[in-house]
Parts: sequence; structure tokens; C-alpha cells
Amino acid sequence: MSNDPENASPTPDDLARDIADVPAVEVITTVAVHLMSAAAVNLGLAEGGEEQKDLDEARKLITALAGLVTAGAPEISNFHAAPLRDGLKSLQLAFREASLVPDAPGSGPGEKYTGPVYA
Repeated sequence: MSNDPENASPTPDDLARDIADVPAVEVITTVAVHLMSAAAVNLGLAEGGEEQKDLDEARKLITALAGLVTAGAPEISNFHAAPLRDGLKSLQLAFREASLVPDAPGSGPGEKYTGPVYA
């Protein structure tokens, strides 16, 4: 490690202080965006499409996203939650479309938290 303070690695205490300064709404929305992005890639919606498609992984990510959005929405206000709900619904519908045998409404990824999703 260098003696130059600009190149020093942060200590665990520094990292804990940094994360403590981040508002909960920012942490929740950032995690949700990461889950959405990963789910989109696994649905084959990113560049490279079919090569990266993995519906089993997408199902897990969408379900985790649904749980986070459902539980977090009352804590982050409708202003922040509404776009997350819209993104979640889009992913749930994309999953249904990508599936060879679509789940029945109410049985798709995350629908145990959101209820049935219709187009």
C-alpha cells in the first residue's frame, strides 16, 4: 500500500461511514435497478440477447425484485416506487412472453408479492 493518502485503500470503518451517509431510498432504488438490469439480461433483452438468456435466473431475480419493491414501496414514497413497479411489471410480462409455456396469471415470477400481472 502506498503512503500517498490519495491512493490509500478505504478501511472498513470508512466504508461503513460512507454507506451510513446514503439515504435508504437511494440504496433501495439502486438495488432495484441492479436487479432489473440483471433480469433483463437473463430475459435476453440486452445486447447479445439469446446467448445470455436464462429464464431460471430471470425468475429468481424478478421474484427478488418483486419482494423488494413490495416491501420497500411504503418506505420510499410513491414518487420513487411507481417507476420501480412499472419496470417490474414490464419484466414480468417479458418473462411470460419469453416462456415457451407461460405461467398462469398469479403464478409468474414475483406474482405471489404483486398479484397477477396482465398486459
